[in-house]
Amino acid sequence: MTVATETAVDVVPLSKYIGAEIRGLDLHEMQDAGTIRRIRQAWLDHAVLLFRGQKLEQEDLLRVTGYFGPVGALGRPAKFFPKGYSRLLPNIMMISNIRENGETIGALPDGEMNFHHDMIHHELPHNGTLLYSLEIPTYGGDTLFASGAAAYDTLDPAIKAKLEGRRALHFYNYGSTQRGKGGIGATAQAVHPVFRTHEETGRKAIYVNRLMTQEIEGLPQEESDALLTALFDHSERPEFIYRHVWRVGDLLLWDNRCSTHARDDFPSDQRRLMLRTTVQGTVRPY
Repeated sequence: MTVATETAVDVVPLSKYIGAEIRGLDLHEMQDAGTIRRIRQAWLDHAVLLFRGQKLEQEDLLRVTGYFGPVGALGRPAKFFPKGYSRLLPNIMMISNIRENGETIGALPDGEMNFHHDMIHHELPHNGTLLYSLEIPTYGGDTLFASGAAAYDTLDPAIKAKLEGRRALHFYNYGSTQRGKGGIGATAQAVHPVFRTHEETGRKAIYVNRLMTQEIEGLPQEESDALLTALFDHSERPEFIYRHVWRVGDLLLWDNRCSTHARDDFPSDQRRLMLRTTVQGTVRPY
């Protein structure tokens, strides 16, 4: 495989607060150190990166993931793995609604999915996630990304003061797309700060989400529920969101430390197939 010579990287913002498209890179080729540094800085600056029109083998996807940090394991107990995983276990997950003999070949097959941070229910959450599209439906299945940093910056100062230094409990029912619905049962839970400071950028972000966050420690349940709902609603305001309409060959990378993401519903009788990798966490959020 050839190594691409250092090229000018075009970084085109996708919305006011979150996301940028990287143009001019063929990620099937190995990238030089200077290019990797620039796209990694773009990731820190924009939280979500889009690479259109990619033609990647599984080995390419793992190599690109490694540009942003150690490749993470899937993080699910083996008994919860769906059928049909890629040949490069345990680091590539299939996200798909395709069924063979009545069983889905991939994870998270159907339905819309509430906003969440990947792996927040673990003690060492993953820093990032990559998702590569191989088959998409004719409509629906959009992925929405919300800036936790912009949400924190604009949060009511009284709520900030109330929650500064507090922690929240998170867990996830595997396979569920809405809180408490359709999952197999939580096998991991973790407590993390309500506001997380990004260890590389120094920016603070709201670090709770509608799918996985259960309660704020040390508060009565009614007060915790009210404050969490206020945080969820504020974090999901339209001005903080970039909506991604998928094309075949799209590769998306997002920073789980400072953004949340959600999925729109899509036709259950149309095929959707994605490959997912993660960037391993290196620093606990506290």
